[in-house]
Amino acid sequence: MSEAEHPTPAPPAGEQLHLPGPSIKPFMTAIAITLIVIGTTITWGLSIAGGILLIVCLVRWIGDTRRDIAALPEEHRH
Repeated sequence: MSEAEHPTPAPPAGEQLHLPGPSIKPFMTAIAITLIVIGTTITWGLSIAGGILLIVCLVRWIGDTRRDIAALPEEHRH
């Protein structure tokens, strides 16, 4: 039998994959951007509300990401 018939075994699994948990922040960010766009044609109040919502969502989303990165093992930080 040739080597092509017997593939080499896969290496053992390494470390665990890190996936972020579920979050509503991307959805809320999309709603905020939609409010900004709709507000430019209807009323500036909607744009202002969307802008405030966008800033709040982005600040919280970035904070969550920073905490996730800080929880990673030291050799994975850049």
